[in-house]
Amino acid sequence: MIRPAGIIGGLSVPSITIFDLEYTAWECSMARSWLTPGEFREVVQIGAVRLDADSFAVQAEFDVLVRPRFNPQLSSYLENLTGVTNAELDARGVDFRTAYDRFLAFAGDCPIAAFGRDEKVLEENLRLYGIADAKPLPLFYDLRGWFAVQGLDPRGRHSWEIGPALGVPFTGRSHNALDDARSLAAGMEAIAMRGARLKPAA
Repeated sequence: MIRPAGIIGGLSVPSITIFDLEYTAWECSMARSWLTPGEFREVVQIGAVRLDADSFAVQAEFDVLVRPRFNPQLSSYLENLTGVTNAELDARGVDFRTAYDRFLAFAGDCPIAAFGRDEKVLEENLRLYGIADAKPLPLFYDLRGWFAVQGLDPRGRHSWEIGPALGVPFTGRSHNALDDARSLAAGMEAIAMRGARLKPAA
């Protein structure tokens, strides 16, 4: 659960970073929980929006493509789902460690949040690649509980569907990490305009 706007963990913070991930997938890999030999949830894209912790107004955006190490060639399924192509990865992709460090620099010391447990995927990639000296993630919150408290049932929804569910039209492409993060941020701002703020944990 997220603590009050501007006050998280007893400390005043200026912002919160909302992020979303895309990672390697194949037809039915989710249903198989990525248990087929050779299948891993390797991060392909990190998209994030940094928000003012009181108003949820957008302060800055972050977007990086990531080259997987074990499955460097994206499946056609993932290309069609996300719009991220192998050609784009070849041209603009960076190694996961570089992307991870850039993301942490973007978030700074303020909390991060996602629609689900995306922080576990980042930590999973650190373990998968044997990266032991990386800076740990900032304080993380799963936004699903907060949206539920605000009257939006998160069950069965994807992150890109949150904005439209709260009256904010979705723009961009679904399953693009930055566009999905933008939709989450837009939904939070719409709720803030109704007077809601980040609520304290019980």
